[in-house]
Amino acid sequence: MAKHNDPSAATILIVDDDPKLQQLLSRYLSEQGYVTAVAGDGIEMDNWLQQHHPDLVIMDLMLPGEDGLSLAQRLRHSKNVPIIMLSARGEEVDRIIGLEMGADDYLPKPFNPRELLARIRAVLRRNTTTVQSENMLSEQVLPFGEFKLDIERKLLFRSNEEVTLTTGEITLLIVLAQHPDRVLSRDQLMDMTTGHSQEPFDRSIDVRITRLRHKIESTPSSPQFIRTVWGQGYRFTPKGDKTETKSSS
Repeated sequence: MAKHNDPSAATILIVDDDPKLQQLLSRYLSEQGYVTAVAGDGIEMDNWLQQHHPDLVIMDLMLPGEDGLSLAQRLRHSKNVPIIMLSARGEEVDRIIGLEMGADDYLPKPFNPRELLARIRAVLRRNTTTVQSENMLSEQVLPFGEFKLDIERKLLFRSNEEVTLTTGEITLLIVLAQHPDRVLSRDQLMDMTTGHSQEPFDRSIDVRITRLRHKIESTPSSPQFIRTVWGQGYRFTPKGDKTETKSSS
């Protein structure tokens, strides 16, 4: 059941089977001005989504029945909504898998509600900023190679056939495409795509780059669009170039 505050406020769906955490997050986020709804599993989530569209989903990794990773992946195919994944398992591999399956951010349990609030605001701000940036572009469809990137609809096409990308992947590709032939560091890419700085040993940007290359490059090991600038970051080259650039330092 949703708790209604300001009708213009963002709606957040909390998918977690812990009633105490449901109540805690619902009350806390409602106090922060958000509209909240809760679901204990995938079935309750699906029933709620039949009549509502959230602005953000907070998803627990470990759920009864269909797990959070499967739900996140399925949600990506039916709804264009950002997801923050929660998990009592804080290992790096779980975080990377969560991001690969479509999560926009990942927070291990236990966590400070204020940190979750900061992550929520960052994800929502990033989405708003992306929309504003898109509206400033004179062209909403950016071609490169045999691809067409639809900025407005956040879709990628190859020869008029849609290429399946997660929200994190399409967001990263849009950021790269909006800064053609410019080197962007991992910290810059993390800030532009998630709204917060890269943490030490965080490989999520590299993971998404690798996954993008496997979907858009004819030879991922020798990319022509998303080029590595060694020691600096990545450069998107819409005209295509197989030459890897090494740092002069």
